[in-house]
Amino acid sequence: MLAWALPAHAAPQDFVATGAGTEATRLVDWVLASGDARGQPFAIVDKRAAHLYVFHPDGRLAGHTPVLLGSALGDNIVPGVGERTQNGTLRPEDKTTPAGRFEAAPGTNAKGEHVVWVDYDSAFAIHRLRPGFAYKTRNARLATTGSGDKRVSWGCVVAPVSFYEKVVERVLGQGRSIVYVLPERSPVQKVFDAL
Repeated sequence: MLAWALPAHAAPQDFVATGAGTEATRLVDWVLASGDARGQPFAIVDKRAAHLYVFHPDGRLAGHTPVLLGSALGDNIVPGVGERTQNGTLRPEDKTTPAGRFEAAPGTNAKGEHVVWVDYDSAFAIHRLRPGFAYKTRNARLATTGSGDKRVSWGCVVAPVSFYEKVVERVLGQGRSIVYVLPERSPVQKVFDAL
């Protein structure tokens, strides 16, 4: 059964109160009604809104935040993107945040920083805003209201430092989790039909 055929309002009230979009709400309804997360913490990435929602295993909302996403529009993992990310030959069109259902796990990146690997082979992770030359600019983009301003990452979901440390690392970063990424170009039913 598709998520979109299930009764509405299964989502917890704290999540509904965030004003999340219809597709994100229906996806949360489906995850909770179907038990698809199998008792694990889970997250919803709404790419159109550039927003991340993190949930405890019991479905309670742990927190939500604007995030930075891949600078290239698209919903698919580009073949070979993980290798190109590691060797520094990433092309502009490779920098997509892929849509779908992912079984995620905590780990570290090449610099030893804590990340949540959403898809290790494609180097797709949720991580904190990193220090460096672009920190101030990216931090300012996180504070804007426009989702278009948040399209600057290499494809990863980049969260504010305090949110990453207080929510992502404590909830998703302690073991296995499920990350659902809503599409921006493909129909939602096409991406989540297998669910």
